[in-house]
Amino acid sequence: MKYSTCIGGLLLASVLLSGCQQETTQPQAARVTEVAYLIVTPSEHKIETQMQGRVVASLTAEVRPQVGGIVHERLFTEGEFVEEGDVLYQIEPATFQAAVNEAKANLNSAKATVETAKLKDQRFADLLEFEGVSQQDADDAHATYLEAKADIERFEAALETARINLEFSKVKAPISGRIGISNVTPGALVTASQTTALSTIRTLDPIYVDMIKSSTEILKLRQLLAKTDIKKGSTDVSLLLEDGSEYELKGQLKMQEVAVDASTGAVTLRAEFPNPDGVLLPGMFVRTRVNEAVDDNAILVPQQGVYHKPAGDAYAYVIDEGNKVQSRVVKTISAVGNKWFISSGLKAGDKLLVEGSSKVGPGSEVKTVEVQMQSNGKMVTVAAQSGNSSSAPAAAKGGV
Repeated sequence: MKYSTCIGGLLLASVLLSGCQQETTQPQAARVTEVAYLIVTPSEHKIETQMQGRVVASLTAEVRPQVGGIVHERLFTEGEFVEEGDVLYQIEPATFQAAVNEAKANLNSAKATVETAKLKDQRFADLLEFEGVSQQDADDAHATYLEAKADIERFEAALETARINLEFSKVKAPISGRIGISNVTPGALVTASQTTALSTIRTLDPIYVDMIKSSTEILKLRQLLAKTDIKKGSTDVSLLLEDGSEYELKGQLKMQEVAVDASTGAVTLRAEFPNPDGVLLPGMFVRTRVNEAVDDNAILVPQQGVYHKPAGDAYAYVIDEGNKVQSRVVKTISAVGNKWFISSGLKAGDKLLVEGSSKVGPGSEVKTVEVQMQSNGKMVTVAAQSGNSSSAPAAAKGGV
């Protein structure tokens, strides 16, 4: 009796164990991953280019003497503003004044000579009618008169040259602007052919900023402008100073160099800035922002929704109508804050996966939550926009 009871107990335990094993081996239903997406919406975007630039004076003139002599006096204060025509240096004028006086005397002598020659010519002409003089003598008298008249023109030119040299002894400012350090002092000997400038004048208001842009970027911009929905931007230029602060006045893009620098493959662009307070000085290195184009239907998407392969190719995940993940090859133009500016691969209305990508792949079926990105980069569900400001569900934050 005990033996049969033991056998029955063993059989019952075996049946129960077999049932448990069958229950544990039954497959579980597959879990659907919850992800967050946003709808791709075109918006207006100003395509801005940042470039390095160098400040250049709008006018630069080296002050050089046009006659030689001893510098008698310096008549300006270094670093001050000078007007065009202001006398900067006085070269010793005595020798030039003497040359003027000599030229005047020569001219007066020539005028007296021409009067004598004129009277002689008239007398010989009258005597020739009565054969009182020979034809040769009359011709010689007339030629002497003509030579005397020519001498007057020559001495007048010499007098004008002497006066010009006397005026050149006053070294004047060729342009208006700020004058730099003087390279000579009173008592120095200067010459008209010297290579060293006496000083340099620079016009600082307005002032130029020369910017460098690669020829490749210029070609990309032209390709963008060829699209029908992209129009040319304004000529406004913003400026960031060396300390990172923004220059308060806007500049205007004036010109683009017509040739590419063969050594750098870059093109120079020039902008003009007002500089009433003299903040910008020639030689300063700055950064500029130029609004080169405006895209009325730009595709800007969060950077966390675009991924890059080791080779550098970019791609994104979109969710189709059947809530399945698809991979799209995209082309990025530039980073705009925390977004990518996309030129191809995405279109208006696409559901771009932005959170939960690490748990899924192409072909995965997902459960979706629509989100929007705030200005600070935080993702919030669309339903929460009108109520609280909760972020996307935790299930959608499994990774990017």
